[in-house]
Amino acid sequence: MVTWTIATLERNLADGGVIVAHWRATDVDGEHSASSYGTCGFSPDPSDPSFVAYDSLTEAEVLQWCWDNGVDKDAIEASLAAKIEADKNPTQGSGVPW
Repeated sequence: MVTWTIATLERNLADGGVIVAHWRATDVDGEHSASSYGTCGFSPDPSDPSFVAYDSLTEAEVLQWCWDNGVDKDAIEASLAAKIEADKNPTQGSGVPW
């Protein structure tokens, strides 16, 4: 199962509008893991009835904003699963024979 988290938020101090969310997605399968990190930008409008200020946000809300604004949750989760499968079943190696 992929775990999604918000690492940090950047906000306007004047109105508490979040302008950037830094997210991380991590998948673990036994001793194998993969992660992805990115950002998602926003243009907060305090006059919008759906505006939520920094102090009132939950991590779940911000993650949903990211997914609604271009962060492709399904594609990222599929990519993490593929990375783990590649790690579990390598096709190349490195080293020296001596």
